Amino acid sequence: MKISSYAFGKIIINGSEYNADLIIFPDTIYQSWWRKEGHSLCMEDLKEVLSRDIKILVVGTGSYGKMKVPESLIQELRNKGIETIIKETDKAVELFNTLISEGEKVAGAFHLTC
Repeated sequence: MKISSYAFGKIIINGSEYNADLIIFPDTIYQSWWRKEGHSLCMEDLKEVLSRDIKILVVGTGSYGKMKVPESLIQELRNKGIETIIKETDKAVELFNTLISEGEKVAGAFHLTC
């Protein structure tokens, strides 16, 4: 999977446009990703990630970084062997593309708007 571009509310992956939050895996896209608490990430929101052999999770917190990722969640993921990297979505997209091109077992969870 390669992300071609990202702009507020829109991401293009392998030539297809998406307009809702999503999780990208090396081989598939989990579309219309909804979170239990909207702008705060919790473990329940990451069931798809936890069901796969992922070592790095890149979280895009939105154009303005409005989605919050609690330190307790980062620690819980670390305990499960998943490194979590949090950035505003434009920077997260760049990092995801780099990691995937390096063959890392990475997932990207992207909030596309605020």
